[in-house]
Amino acid sequence: MQLITYFDDFLKDTVNLNQTRVTLLEDSIEAIKTFIRNSDWKPEIIEFKPQGSWAHKTIIKPLTDYPFDADLIVYVKPVDGWEAKDYINNLYTEFQGSGIYKEKTRRYSHCVTIEYAGERKIDIAPCVKERIYADTYEVCNRISNEFEKSMPGDYTDWLINKNSISGKNNLRKVTRLLKYMRDIKTNFTCPSFLFTTLLGDRISYIDSINNPFTDVPTSLKILIDRLDDWLQAKPTKPTVRNPVLYEEIQSNAWDEIKYSNFRIKINLYRGWIDDAYDESDKEESIGKWRRVFGDDFAAEETVAKAACVSESAALELRGRSLASVGSDLVSLVKSLGPKALPKGFNRLPHMHRPKWRASSSPELAVRVSAYLYTGRYEQLIRQITSLEPLQSGYWIKFSASSSSGLPFPNEHYVMWRVTNTDKAAQKAKALRGEFYKSGSNNYRWEFLQYRGVHIVEAFLIRKTTEVMLGKSEPFYVVIE
Repeated sequence: MQLITYFDDFLKDTVNLNQTRVTLLEDSIEAIKTFIRNSDWKPEIIEFKPQGSWAHKTIIKPLTDYPFDADLIVYVKPVDGWEAKDYINNLYTEFQGSGIYKEKTRRYSHCVTIEYAGERKIDIAPCVKERIYADTYEVCNRISNEFEKSMPGDYTDWLINKNSISGKNNLRKVTRLLKYMRDIKTNFTCPSFLFTTLLGDRISYIDSINNPFTDVPTSLKILIDRLDDWLQAKPTKPTVRNPVLYEEIQSNAWDEIKYSNFRIKINLYRGWIDDAYDESDKEESIGKWRRVFGDDFAAEETVAKAACVSESAALELRGRSLASVGSDLVSLVKSLGPKALPKGFNRLPHMHRPKWRASSSPELAVRVSAYLYTGRYEQLIRQITSLEPLQSGYWIKFSASSSSGLPFPNEHYVMWRVTNTDKAAQKAKALRGEFYKSGSNNYRWEFLQYRGVHIVEAFLIRKTTEVMLGKSEPFYVVIE
């Protein structure tokens, strides 16, 4: 499902740079501009311009404990006798001589960076206008001591045009979403400038006629599909040029290994996005979108759905005259058995969806057995069955085996999905729903703690290919 409202809220609340940070950034940049203008730095300043994600309006909120960064271009007239390195080294010296900026100043190949205690970074890059020829701009490489042709304003204009074709700022929004996905997954490399070009290149003039980008999730699906199609047609690293500066090869940010990994991951996430978009069941679709974007997507509704399973069950059953007012799911299961479980109970959106590719062969059967213990590694009481009411304070040892009861071969491993539900777990912030590794011999220990009906499932994975070969039926743990 498209879930347009959820995407709007996710962008606003989680992905977009919030107004507090925007204000801090703007205040810091104005202070930096004033400092440079009043310093003894020799170049005559023409103007300051935002650059990069800040200028492109694709800047995103940083993850916890990570700074966000913004690029500031300072256009200057050439200084007689200065080499490329002088523009940066002398600017760095000015900041180093300041009591305000000295401890915050860093120096890199093309810029001077001001770092604000892990909160934000501002890169100041000198750009020399018409050093040799009219209407030319050059940034300064301090390391190689070379002037490098640049057209930052033209690139921003190119991106603005692509965004206008997408309509409703959909290119910008999709770029932010995919940068956020990159940052939370941390398993592929693609610098923002290259990611932005790759996405912008997937939009053409014909789109201004067909108008396919009707909303954010549709735009996301279209662009990730187009990007994946393009990547799959290129098994080795392609040449990706700056669209407004032919000699600048942006894909040099990759080597073959990084490119291959990027290609594989985009193909994987394209499948997840298509799956979530095409899913017709709302709760399942939310769960699948959370597989792409993490637990902050539709977070409030997801928690509410998990916490209110008793109300959902009672409402359904009262409609069939099977439940009285005030019954919770535990009491309903005790009296009615499995038919008390509300619709979609096995597909609650806070349950993490499998991240392994499914096998093309028929699924292997996975059987879960459970044993009640007085304590972890202590005295065995008895084997228990799914939906059997249990008292809190005990431990369960779960075991996964083949349909015949035999252990799985060593080339396989088992992951466990443990999902808590209802008010007690929600109040304790323990709804869970994540995957956990097995202990030795594919065992899993769980402590009986929160009143409710909870779910334990085993997933069988092949080690060499990370393909999911099968999964068990849900084992329902009822805690009184």
